[in-house]
Amino acid sequence: MLKGFKEFLLRGNVVDLAVAVVIGTAFVSIVTAFTNGIINPLLAVFGGTNTMGLGFQLVADKPATFVEVGPIITAAVNFILIAAILYFVLVVPATHAKKRYGDDEKLSDNELLIEIRDLLAEAQRGGGGGKHEF
Repeated sequence: MLKGFKEFLLRGNVVDLAVAVVIGTAFVSIVTAFTNGIINPLLAVFGGTNTMGLGFQLVADKPATFVEVGPIITAAVNFILIAAILYFVLVVPATHAKKRYGDDEKLSDNELLIEIRDLLAEAQRGGGGGKHEF
């Protein structure tokens, strides 16, 4: 049981996922500071004279019925920035490195045996049954 758990933890996808979560979490604070410091003041410009920010009031005399649109836009900007940063900083370089330095696609045992069989059959047809080097 522990051997299976160890294999699970050492699987490449699990490690990649853990790294992505940690780095993504680290970028959240940076992007949140950016949106709070730059995007939110820009959204406040479009909010007019309303002190509550960008949004609209459902019932005129009840402040609790104010629907804030600004935080939704801020969350969307946060998501897009974090996704772009992770994609261009992690995914693109990792894909290029894998293509450049990675091993060819791993064949299953059956696929490997089929490939060997085909090579042996090709060698027998082409060489008249003599010795062949592979």
